Amino acid sequence: MQGLVITCPYCHKEIHLTEAITHEVREGLRRELGAETQKREQEIARRELALSDKEKGLETLRKSLEDQFAEKIRIEKARLEKEAKSRAQEAIAVELGDLHEQVKEKEGKLLDFQKAELDLRKRLREAEEAKQVSELEMARRLDEERKKIEETASSRLMEEHRLKDLEKEKQLADMRKQIEELKRKAEQGSQQAQGEVLELELEDILKANFPHDQIEPVPKGMRGADVLQKVHNQSGQYCGTIIWESKHTKAWNDDWLEKLKDDQREAKAEVAALLTKALPKEISNFAYVNGIWVTNSTSMVGLATALRINLIQVTTTKLAAVGKNEKMEILYGYLAGPEFRQRVEAIVEAFTTMKEDLDQEKRAMTRIWSKREKQIERVISNTIGMYGDLQGIIGASLPQIERLDLNALAAETASD
Repeated sequence: MQGLVITCPYCHKEIHLTEAITHEVREGLRRELGAETQKREQEIARRELALSDKEKGLETLRKSLEDQFAEKIRIEKARLEKEAKSRAQEAIAVELGDLHEQVKEKEGKLLDFQKAELDLRKRLREAEEAKQVSELEMARRLDEERKKIEETASSRLMEEHRLKDLEKEKQLADMRKQIEELKRKAEQGSQQAQGEVLELELEDILKANFPHDQIEPVPKGMRGADVLQKVHNQSGQYCGTIIWESKHTKAWNDDWLEKLKDDQREAKAEVAALLTKALPKEISNFAYVNGIWVTNSTSMVGLATALRINLIQVTTTKLAAVGKNEKMEILYGYLAGPEFRQRVEAIVEAFTTMKEDLDQEKRAMTRIWSKREKQIERVISNTIGMYGDLQGIIGASLPQIERLDLNALAAETASD
């Protein structure tokens, strides 16, 4: 961790500090300030004492001068009275003038002493003001140093959090790249292997949803479609065959329809269905295209159910109308007409809507759970990081939080 830097107010050198000795520096500054303040207070007290002594001396001198002046006046007055008769008026005037000059001189000295007193009092006030300014300046310096330390600590914490966030963002970006790379490699897999997987999935879906039917996969290497679904009713009577072809490509090809028709004629199947990931542009889920039912995986089970129901109904009608060519023609017309196709489409659309609603609910709940889980993990991670930063700054004086203790976290992880 990079140390803090302050500048010495006397030698102007940079001193590197750590949080561990910040308290000692503050205490040293306080002691230094206290010693300087005490020294100045002692100097001021000494000056006040000297000023008081000077004031007493001036007062004593003033009184002494006044006493001497009064005594001299009295003596001179007595002497003048004694010699008045013998001296002329001019001599008295000269003496009085001289006395006036002396009085003026003494009054000037007294004014000088008063000015000196005023000057001392002024210096005393200036010293007091200088003391207050010095204390204020030291307080300001302490506040500035404390603010610098707090700003440095705050900047360091913000920088650490910023670096951690950048590190997490980089990790997420790397993970996204890895996921994209894995997806790309997976998509570059063998088309044949993907087709075989889709065939097995188609076979498993048909077996799971139609246990009464006979599901026969076309052996690998033989010409024909992928799966033959031989429909049986609940009594076990054979009602017809649905031939299934599966395609796992990104683009639609019209040649698939002709090839599946040939396979249908060869297998003598009543209905042909094409399960494909890539649908024609004008089809959203399923449609009847040139005699072939085309569907995606979402509508596949619904379409198979509708086709199976209609094959069973046709068989039931055939059994009830044996020898009745007219009814057979009517039935053929029904199967070849738009009503049959519309009924199948209605059944499959209802099933597709139900399937899409169910898938949307599953995706929404999964997304909500994943979002809440990541939010909780982020809150916990940031809280632990902030607590660790404060513990590194404050030290053992920071209150202990049991839920953030290493042993508690290990116990929670083991329980999860």
